[in-house]
Amino acid sequence: MDEALELGNYLPQSFANTSEQAYLDFLWSAFQTNYEAERYEFASLAFHLLYMSFVSFSIWQIRLAMPDPFRMAMVGFRSEEEGSLMECESPFKFYDRLKESQIFRFLKLIGCTNQQIGEFAKFVKRRNKIAHPTGTVFFNDRAAIDAEIADMMKEVRNIETHMQPVIVELYQRFLRTSADLEERQYTDPADEIGANLIHANYMSAADLALCAQFDIEALATEANYEEMQILHVELAELCPPEEIEEAA
Repeated sequence: MDEALELGNYLPQSFANTSEQAYLDFLWSAFQTNYEAERYEFASLAFHLLYMSFVSFSIWQIRLAMPDPFRMAMVGFRSEEEGSLMECESPFKFYDRLKESQIFRFLKLIGCTNQQIGEFAKFVKRRNKIAHPTGTVFFNDRAAIDAEIADMMKEVRNIETHMQPVIVELYQRFLRTSADLEERQYTDPADEIGANLIHANYMSAADLALCAQFDIEALATEANYEEMQILHVELAELCPPEEIEEAA
């Protein structure tokens, strides 16, 4: 159970609307209640949906940070699919246009190999077996589901590692945009971070810990650098990296 709860560090801290938050809360509740009641088959289904939600948020961030490569990655899709993917207003809408296994191909944009993508996607096949009446219970005891969760969390960490350049790119864009006091949305640094970094980019605690470790001096020659420093210090106070390390 403890390793499963670690997934919360990799899921967004703020969502586009209340229905998305309610959906994630429902999945967590379904997982925990079924796990504690030893209904491990149903617990595994809920955890799989949490895992796929994490993948969706990662793809969303890739689209934000790399729009042109993202468009190029859609070569081979039908033209109506290409347009609809770029216009999706929520990470959950990707699955209205694509099969679950197709969504993983976008992870190639962050350097994942075909072999790695196969490892990420293998859980979809397992879930599909469970979701159909087979007359077989795949997870009969806690050891079995804990092993599955450990396997999935290994891939979550792998994806998060590959996502680091994407998160850094989004953070630098935020700093450059929000350092202009006359143009940014909020005067208060904490409010600006909450709205235009965390909320706008579906940032997780793990993402924010990475942002807090960013070498701000790399932007020392840019305009409004002093305000960037203020934002960066504020972020580090709001999201101390060591707290994430302790929770992991």
